[in-house]
Amino acid sequence: MNKSKPKQLNFSVTKAVKANARERLGSPPPSHPLPTIKDKIVARPKHKETLADLLDTQSSDQ
Repeated sequence: MNKSKPKQLNFSVTKAVKANARERLGSPPPSHPLPTIKDKIVARPKHKETLADLLDTQSSDQ
């Protein structure tokens, strides 16, 4: 059996420009993941405060 030749890689301008930028500036900082819908729901209170709770906190603040 004959060994097949390794596939020749094509030159990509985009990859070359990005590699050059990484050498000069360094790698970009890691991005922050966007919060998922579940995270947004957990962050919000499930129920609104009742009038009694609002009056209670208002009287304790004064």
